[in-house]
Amino acid sequence: MPRRKSVQSLQKLCLENVAGNMQGLWAKDYTENYLDEYQFCYIEGPFSQLAASLVHELLRLKGKRLTRAMLHLLLVPQLTELSLRACPKLVNNAIAQMITLRCKNLSSLDLEGCSRIPISALVNLMEGLPRLTKLYLEETQCNTQVLSAVGSCCRRLRELNISGCKRISSESLFHLAFDPTAGTFCCPDLQILSVDGLESKPYCDDLLWALAFLLLALPSLVFLENEFVAEAVCLIHDRQFEGAQVPAGFPSMQELVRRKMSAAFGAEPEGQLTLPLREVLEVSEPFLPSVRAVCPHLAKTAVLMEEHPGLNPGFLLPWRQLTDLTLDCWDMKALADLLPLTASLGAQLQALSVDGFSLGEGPCVAILLSHCPNLQKFSASLFYSTRLSGGQGGTGWDAALAPCQFPQLRDVILSFSDVDDSVPPPQVPALRASLACLLARSPCLESVLLTCLPFSLDSLLQEVLEDTSLPCLGYLALVKCEVSSPTVHRLLSLDNPLNKLVLEECPDIHRKDYAELLRRVRRERLDLQVTWK
Repeated sequence: MPRRKSVQSLQKLCLENVAGNMQGLWAKDYTENYLDEYQFCYIEGPFSQLAASLVHELLRLKGKRLTRAMLHLLLVPQLTELSLRACPKLVNNAIAQMITLRCKNLSSLDLEGCSRIPISALVNLMEGLPRLTKLYLEETQCNTQVLSAVGSCCRRLRELNISGCKRISSESLFHLAFDPTAGTFCCPDLQILSVDGLESKPYCDDLLWALAFLLLALPSLVFLENEFVAEAVCLIHDRQFEGAQVPAGFPSMQELVRRKMSAAFGAEPEGQLTLPLREVLEVSEPFLPSVRAVCPHLAKTAVLMEEHPGLNPGFLLPWRQLTDLTLDCWDMKALADLLPLTASLGAQLQALSVDGFSLGEGPCVAILLSHCPNLQKFSASLFYSTRLSGGQGGTGWDAALAPCQFPQLRDVILSFSDVDDSVPPPQVPALRASLACLLARSPCLESVLLTCLPFSLDSLLQEVLEDTSLPCLGYLALVKCEVSSPTVHRLLSLDNPLNKLVLEECPDIHRKDYAELLRRVRRERLDLQVTWK
């Protein structure tokens, strides 16, 4: 059965006691006598000698219930990580100044949503925290001046998120990678950069050039998050730089290419220009050849399939480094069209997500999965339709997948949408058998989400539970599925760590069933959250 609620450790109990009495006891004297005295560089308070990990845990426990006084006392020099995203309204100019003065050892700072910090204070923070390796400034007042300070002062930075910052323009991004005053390149170790939501226009040329500049100027960048990255990669591939929009004082795109080629091939550059990117998301199908040529080390990509008949798997073959693949259909394609692709790449894939494909006829799901025995994550959002049918049919699951196991599979998402008035009967047995074998042959499953399945789960789960207790299952969500209360109670009797059960819009689970589940959870002191509506 799900684990019973365990006795908390003495350390956890002590921390919860301290957190519960923070305002009335630990911060009382400071609140009454010193709260508005911001000139203190340091405070000898109750947490001055506490280990950094315990201070961090206190900040997490208080979360949104933090007060100014509590935060003042918890900003101690020993902190190496600080996240204030839970209390953005509390963070202002005074708090930013305290962080700058007191927390010199920070390597990770999260200020997501802290929009009350003025630009000047953000600049001072960047200049005063040179040890930062992770910095999260989403939805703050971050602007060109702040990015210039980040580029010039945070030389160790490896991860930066500036998504949703309304004061950042395309031109601002150039200052992150190059200092025009000193004539030097910045952020040599930056690996992960998120810059989503910077432009309201659906297509913006100056943003494309800024992204291309970042890709060429940041030597360690492995992931750049923005919907136009694939187009920027294509600009680099084609080397059509005549219309490049680069601000005065910055290296031209041609200079950046020569610099990168010289670093790769020596004084006499030759060969294909490549980038170290490991992830490129939202790649439209026509951009794939260029993206593959410039980014040969990609391990993760999401491809947006275009609205034309059939599927050209040749764009993805061979791709030896690829381990995480998402395929999104804008129109409906047959799942069977994917089988040549998975037959070639399936053994190397650790994560596969397919969205918008038609189930068609025959055991397509079974055959596809049989090609991918090393999956850790599998997600499929499929349609039922006879309008598109693949060429696979005739054989059942056992013939397609009898020897196959999924020893590493941990996460499964399977959802269906019926685009016709009724589900074609030939599809149901193969689909049901596919899911039963997938669950029974995945001993490491931790998370399962099933939505709108066209058959009852009662008999299927009974079959599965005859072979396995799903020993690692911690999360199970059944949405709009046919499952009865006795089956759910049997799930609660399994020997596994199930701690969250979602039964949303299940037609056979009524309020009285939900009430009985809650009574059992309380009676047996199970560490389980049940959601129903």
